[in-house]
Amino acid sequence: MVIGQDITVLGAGVAGLSVARALALRGARVKVLEQAAAITEVGAGLQISQNGLRVLDALGLGDALRARAVQSRAVVLHNQRGREVMRMDLTRRADRATLLVHRADLIDVLADGAREAGVSIRCGARVTDVDIAAAQVTLADGATLQAGLLIGADGVQSRVRAALNGADKAFFTGQVAWRALIPNPGQGPEAQVHMGAGRHLVCYPLRGGQLLNIVAVQERRQWAAEGWNHPDDPGHLRAAFADFGGTVRGILARVDQTHLWGLFRHPVARVWGQGRAAILGDASHPTLPFLAQGANLALEDAFVLARCLAEGDDVHRYQALRRPRTERVIAAANGNAWKFHLRAPLVQTLAHTALRIGNALAPARMLGQFDWIYDVDVTT
Repeated sequence: MVIGQDITVLGAGVAGLSVARALALRGARVKVLEQAAAITEVGAGLQISQNGLRVLDALGLGDALRARAVQSRAVVLHNQRGREVMRMDLTRRADRATLLVHRADLIDVLADGAREAGVSIRCGARVTDVDIAAAQVTLADGATLQAGLLIGADGVQSRVRAALNGADKAFFTGQVAWRALIPNPGQGPEAQVHMGAGRHLVCYPLRGGQLLNIVAVQERRQWAAEGWNHPDDPGHLRAAFADFGGTVRGILARVDQTHLWGLFRHPVARVWGQGRAAILGDASHPTLPFLAQGANLALEDAFVLARCLAEGDDVHRYQALRRPRTERVIAAANGNAWKFHLRAPLVQTLAHTALRIGNALAPARMLGQFDWIYDVDVTT
């Protein structure tokens, strides 16, 4: 049971704020510690699919997010020359509706929801040491805080994960990604994917269609640091996609600020909880962005962890429920990028032709290929 229990959550991201509200709604006294000085507008676009949206609905926050999101009507694939390869019409199935949302808007909804449930959020609280046996943290100013339960939602560099599992052995995938936001030049409510040799670019509208979110991925040998907040020269992004046709060059011509990060694979944590400590989201299973499931898995984790704790289960029950699914989704994401990066012209032509014919003859089958992800409802 968590009624009346003091719980400290490290990290005011998607995982941290959602588990904080979920636990507070079940009667816990929850404090969130965030190392940033304020919860500010960072990051860019996210896609919230139905499996994540069901959690937000169960937490009473779904409608608040819908009011700030764009509902995608289609996913459209283009080849490097700009020709449309296939269009998956998401309006064919209401249960495939995907929300395109600025990360800051999702964080605002979650933070407001956490505070409304009684959660205390403390910014500027940088944790320097974690004692999982005592559920105690030490802050940069020397202060120590203790709780009945300590939850690490502190991302890929999680101190709680390190305390539970030891050092992480991540490796560079040989892929880098740029992200950028520009005024929307007129793209409708759909996600567009532009595929080329060793590269692809995804763009979709945010904030009522006013902004266009861009994520561009390139395979290359040159290493890049992990993390979202490394500024780069927009000219490097334009050069990487200079031979793309269609709308790509026009879109990239509008980019005046961009950030670059290296894509790294991290192992799924061996231990997700022990005694009075647990981890969730990127702290337990960092995910490559090739299925847009990072935020959705974090939302699922939050609901399941809160439910397990409220029902008197230990943290091992939570891990047993969540680890097999996250491993499967991550494996699918790891294997998805190559489909967009085909290099041999003949192979690329054959693959794109197969996609076009398959979508024309069996659109329901194409749309249902990831039902095993989107149909899951962890709230039931």
